[in-house]
Amino acid sequence: MTTLPTAPIAVESEFSFSAADFERVRQLIYQRAGISLHAGKQAMVYSRLSRRLRETGHRSFADYLQWLERAQGPQADAEWQEFVNCLTTNLTAFFREEHHFHALVQDLHAMSARRAGKPIRIWCNAASTGEEPYSLAMTALEALGAQAPVRILASDIDTKVLETARRGVYAADSRGLEPERLKRHFLRGTGTNAGHIRARPELARLLDFRPFNLMSPSWSSLGDPFDIVFCRNVMIYFDNPTQRKVLERMHAVMNPGGLLYVGHSENFTESRDLFRLRGKTIYEKV
Repeated sequence: MTTLPTAPIAVESEFSFSAADFERVRQLIYQRAGISLHAGKQAMVYSRLSRRLRETGHRSFADYLQWLERAQGPQADAEWQEFVNCLTTNLTAFFREEHHFHALVQDLHAMSARRAGKPIRIWCNAASTGEEPYSLAMTALEALGAQAPVRILASDIDTKVLETARRGVYAADSRGLEPERLKRHFLRGTGTNAGHIRARPELARLLDFRPFNLMSPSWSSLGDPFDIVFCRNVMIYFDNPTQRKVLERMHAVMNPGGLLYVGHSENFTESRDLFRLRGKTIYEKV
């Protein structure tokens, strides 16, 4: 059996952080969120989690992790959420991977024609700070009009980024927003809010934000089946068994012929029994 070195990892000297501590963090985040941290992420883990040590008053990672595993009750639940929040990555922008939104317009038109007014359910998981779900809402309004029969569930495991998403307030020069879209879908701030924009109510009404962990066993809480799922650049953080488990659960909560939009670096051809490739990084439920 290979033993881990116990000497501190040389990142900073404020807190003791050994290779064994790093391995424990890797195990815990995998168990909690399915995230597979690469071996080269020691400095990132130290930088992000050291904030929690300062907040909780622990003097070493070993003490903090031991307390985290043993503690119970609301305080422990809250700290587990902080732990997960610290170790998730949030990279997003409005209309990122723009070809997906051109395809979405066509898919929305086709579904709307078939559904005769019945709402189209879209799930945007890993919604981060909200740019992606608001991009979906803008696309729905532009494709189907002000009364678009679309409901969008926007979820993320990170509760802090969801707070930002719910507010719907962004910098006026946010990347990916064309001037016409900015004028049509957002209100400009004035006075102390100058330089910021807020999503208009007609945009926000399409969205429902809630925390959700893809490792959760309670997928039934998501409600009625989805017609479209955006799960982009999420699976890259999972190992193959975790990817398969998530795809199986996703398959189960989608309507027949439902569409799965994924990131440009993700490929699920090994799960042909669940999804078949229909277009550029767009899969259809089998």
